[in-house]
Amino acid sequence: MKIQYLGHAAFLITINGTNLLVDPFISGGPHKNKIDINNIEVDYILLTHGHGDHVADTEDIAKRTGATLVSNFEIVNWYEQKGIKGHAMNHGGKFEFDFGTIKYVYATHSSSLPDGTYAGNPGGFVIWTEKECLYIAGDTGLTMDMKLIPLLCPPLNLAILPIGDNYTMGYEEAIIASDFVDCKQIIACHYDTMPIIKVDQNLVITKFREIGKEIHFLEIGRIKEY
Repeated sequence: MKIQYLGHAAFLITINGTNLLVDPFISGGPHKNKIDINNIEVDYILLTHGHGDHVADTEDIAKRTGATLVSNFEIVNWYEQKGIKGHAMNHGGKFEFDFGTIKYVYATHSSSLPDGTYAGNPGGFVIWTEKECLYIAGDTGLTMDMKLIPLLCPPLNLAILPIGDNYTMGYEEAIIASDFVDCKQIIACHYDTMPIIKVDQNLVITKFREIGKEIHFLEIGRIKEY
């Protein structure tokens, strides 16, 4: 599994030779000069919810690449009206795609699309193959439903968790979340892209190490293999 961090909560994940783009907020973000969206090749686009800082580049990338959108029913329906093909899911459901399995899991947040349209309930994704399993929490606070993930999914190799606080859980809750989902390797997201979600990265790294876990602050644009 290869992961490229594209800033904020956006990731390009390669699994079994398939490229999955998660929550593409790139060209309008603070790191827009580091990533050219026209160079991104993608097979699937996964959207955790409808906020602009997660969907901003979805339409342009989907129409250029022909990627299939995976999200909840409301979001997929909204984009299908723009001519983008999609695969709709809802909480608790899973589907076996050509690269592996995706399960759509609960998140606690709000969600509306850029034009104000209701975007259904926000969610996260657990993605797995025979060799690996990844949890993408999306924008969420800490929730007891995270405890269901180890019961219903294969053991996690990685979990992508928001840590910026204010709009999502902070690092303290992310530590608890890592216990709930039983994962020792965490990738941070949703931090530092605006002053209100600024974090002390060294402090966060230290706090995770104190409980025998590792949190990764990925360099934007760099591909890392797990």
